[in-house]
Amino acid sequence: MVAAMVLCAGLGTRLRPLTDELAKPMVPVGDAPALAHVAQRVRLAAPRVVVNVHHRPGDVRAWADRESIAVSVEQELLGTAGGVARAAAMLGDGDVLVWNGDILSDLDPRALVAAHAARATEATLAVRARAAGEGNVGFMYDGRVARLRSESFGPETTGGDFLGIHVVGARLRASLPATGCLVGDVYLPALRRGARLDAWVTEASFTDIGTVAQYVEANRAWLRSRDLPSWSSPTAIVRADIDGSIVGAGARIEATCLRSIVWPGAIVSAPVNDAIVTTRAVVSGR
Repeated sequence: MVAAMVLCAGLGTRLRPLTDELAKPMVPVGDAPALAHVAQRVRLAAPRVVVNVHHRPGDVRAWADRESIAVSVEQELLGTAGGVARAAAMLGDGDVLVWNGDILSDLDPRALVAAHAARATEATLAVRARAAGEGNVGFMYDGRVARLRSESFGPETTGGDFLGIHVVGARLRASLPATGCLVGDVYLPALRRGARLDAWVTEASFTDIGTVAQYVEANRAWLRSRDLPSWSSPTAIVRADIDGSIVGAGARIEATCLRSIVWPGAIVSAPVNDAIVTTRAVVSGR
């Protein structure tokens, strides 16, 4: 049975100052933490879910315990390959669906897992197709990876962008290093020795929340996907206009709040526009 690994051990440096207050997986997107949206997707294909953490691990553990998600705490950063390797006992022996924790997508992981199972391949990477030679992945007519990063391994018919969502086969898992990167330290060496890796093309939506600007766009995309002009939690107290805004649980709005993201428990006591309001600060969302 496939298990899922959500990679959340990064420091969230590009998302500061937000990640000084919350671990990146727990920043709210719409009505829930980012990690909740990812977990909802991966659970479509994998009932067993593991998340690795390093920065502010307590933020993630409290939520994960409530959701029956296993947590692998890394005292030192191990990289994407090392993170999966360290969680081996939690994941079991089969294939692993790996999903970057800062990637929000409506991709159906069941289709990706099924495609991987149908092919004699070591790993299957979800990609958005581009012209040949473009993007960080190139592949042949049958899906076999012919280029990864800047290295070529055969005739390429289509290029693509790797989306940070992939299936690592059980056989390849057995060779994962204790530290290192799945792409640079596992996939590239496998391709060099002639192993088959496949690209799986998807047109699913894809949002990276790695920067403040991307985080703001992810929240706006959440509103658009639900055709909502704004949203507030039933437990929020709203006493002013919140057009284009998202207001979290227990927040209090005492002044106009336009096109802003108000975190759970935060207070807006003076007008804000295009801002992220946390319990400690007001951050520009422009």
